[in-house]
Amino acid sequence: MGHFSISDLEQLSGIKAHTIRIWEQRYGILRPVRTATNIRTYCDSDLRRLLNVATLCSRGYRISKIAQLTEQEICQAVISCNDDTNNYCERVNGLLASMLAMDEPNLNNILNQSIRQLGFEAAMLHVIYPFLQRIGVMWQAGTVNPAQEHLVTNLVRLKMMSAIDALCPVQPCEARRWVLFLPESEMHELALLFMNYALRFRGYHVLYLGQNLPISELKAVCEAYNPHTLCTVLTAVPERDRVQEFVDQLAELCPEKELSLYGPLAHVEGLKLPANATRFRLMTDFLTKIDQPCQQYMAQ
Repeated sequence: MGHFSISDLEQLSGIKAHTIRIWEQRYGILRPVRTATNIRTYCDSDLRRLLNVATLCSRGYRISKIAQLTEQEICQAVISCNDDTNNYCERVNGLLASMLAMDEPNLNNILNQSIRQLGFEAAMLHVIYPFLQRIGVMWQAGTVNPAQEHLVTNLVRLKMMSAIDALCPVQPCEARRWVLFLPESEMHELALLFMNYALRFRGYHVLYLGQNLPISELKAVCEAYNPHTLCTVLTAVPERDRVQEFVDQLAELCPEKELSLYGPLAHVEGLKLPANATRFRLMTDFLTKIDQPCQQYMAQ
């Protein structure tokens, strides 16, 4: 069971801490317990209830009316709300509440509905990525367990694989070629999978090598496949003090190829990029970059 501070609830729900306190005191929306030092702490059910309350408030429900509803009535009211295609926050709150309840059917339903109504790329950018970012906050605070994280990761991965599989195949002779891979021991694949989708959707040809690839294999890959760009995501490996070594080795193995680097470790302090390397802080920066050559190529 998670233990959240009121600032955690504010960050995860989007409801200001001051408002949460008023809702507690005036309407009894939440019932926190207090530590020995008189600090409020909240559990999973508190966060789940707050997410549902925030959803109803965004739909025009008055907080005084919500306070009169039972837990079951609140859940039913959330389910029966009319769809609002552009209410991204509501979708994210629904995903978080479903994750905390280990409600796989509702997680799947919200994901499918978002993809169907928004399109896959927009659903990723406006719903799934913000959802994963909030899970990251919870993970750092120790308020999400491995089972919950695995449930979400595997569901999102399935949606990505399905979207990629549905794309029309691209012939390598007709498009710029990319190699996508994760370094040895790196297993965080979701960002790389989305890059795979985005590139293929825009008509690039992608050789997707996935997780845990020894960097020494890339020289032979370049010789056989002759890519224009190699792309990797640095999330957990290499160690921070070995990132420079990894990037330098990558540039040495593939000196004539463009290198695209993404992930937190691509932005370690003091990292010196080779002349053929570019790093992206945001996924939207990466998408902007790949839109430009694609448009130029299509215009030819």
